[in-house]
Amino acid sequence: MNIIDQIEQAQMKQNVPAFNAGDTVVVQVKVKEGEKERVQAFEGIVIAKRNRGLNSAFTVRKISHGTGVERVFQTHSPMISEITVKRRGAVRRAKLYYLRDLTGKAARIKEKL
Repeated sequence: MNIIDQIEQAQMKQNVPAFNAGDTVVVQVKVKEGEKERVQAFEGIVIAKRNRGLNSAFTVRKISHGTGVERVFQTHSPMISEITVKRRGAVRRAKLYYLRDLTGKAARIKEKL
């Protein structure tokens, strides 16, 4: 194992839950406003996941006031305090970009039993 791998391994989080595309997750994000720091929740469906060790990322999509909002999170970022899986989705794709074009009930995902 070379030096870069050792440094990356030390910075990786160990408490990341297992989740996939289609799962509904709640991401607790640390938000710094001035000198105050608070935790903000972002709940939505995981539409993409990128597994690259320390550079892993995932995209979460939610509908806020009728508008689709997508946010890309770095999995091992220190700005993420917690990731909670609320429900498992039964999907047959790794990337759910087609959900961007769907609205209302058509954008629902069945729950994995």
